[in-house]
Amino acid sequence: MQKRILGALAAVFVMASMAGTGLAKEAKGVWLTESKKAHVQIYDCGSKLCGKIIWLREPNDENGKPKVDVENAKESKRSLPLMGSNMISGMVRASSKLWNDGEIYNAEDGKTYSSKMEMTDDKTLEVSGCILFFCKAQTWVRVK
Repeated sequence: MQKRILGALAAVFVMASMAGTGLAKEAKGVWLTESKKAHVQIYDCGSKLCGKIIWLREPNDENGKPKVDVENAKESKRSLPLMGSNMISGMVRASSKLWNDGEIYNAEDGKTYSSKMEMTDDKTLEVSGCILFFCKAQTWVRVK
């Protein structure tokens, strides 16, 4: 009888400790970028995480047409729409709140950078992109 009670209590403690860790350790979801210009959906792509633009504050250009990736270093991609474009690729979980070894694409300069992401809490994601030793970080806020 005591073993059953102890077992039940242990199960309750394990479930209670896991309940508070769900979203806090999960980067998947929709995030508002620091500039508030875009929402990025982070999702599983195999065993890694990837992200794509799913919302733009200004989705159309001055002619009313969907914005395209005009700054892309690859000329063949400059006519592709920004909406739906991949922004994050290859993020590997390094710890319960850190993903690294990935890349992030910056549509404003058309360049791809080494990247990592770290959850600071369930609603905040620190995203950084680096080239050599120069890094820039942004704080993204969870939308859903």
